[in-house]
Amino acid sequence: YWQGEVPCTRPMTKDEIEGDYEATTGDVIVERFGNLDPMQHPAVLVASHGPFTWGKDAHDAVHSAAILEFVAKLASETIRINPQIEQMQSVLHNKHFQRKHGPKSYYGQK
Repeated sequence: YWQGEVPCTRPMTKDEIEGDYEATTGDVIVERFGNLDPMQHPAVLVASHGPFTWGKDAHDAVHSAAILEFVAKLASETIRINPQIEQMQSVLHNKHFQRKHGPKSYYGQK
């Protein structure tokens, strides 16, 4: 569901928090996505706040939220079971992502 890790924003500064907080929250999300395709990363974790998700429509955005929560639970349980677990090789992660979401996707039913 994500081309790489789930993006996380930087913490907001004191001035940003005390200023136009809601607009600045959007600004740090946009800032975080500088070189990322938002459709290949349908969620972001805003530092000290929480998740924001999206999709091609409202149903898809809710689906992204459910997937994000499920993946977070799996990651938490994996680390609890094996604290020394290593991150998946990027070549394998990219293979899984591209075969389902890439321009020549072939995984699953059409």
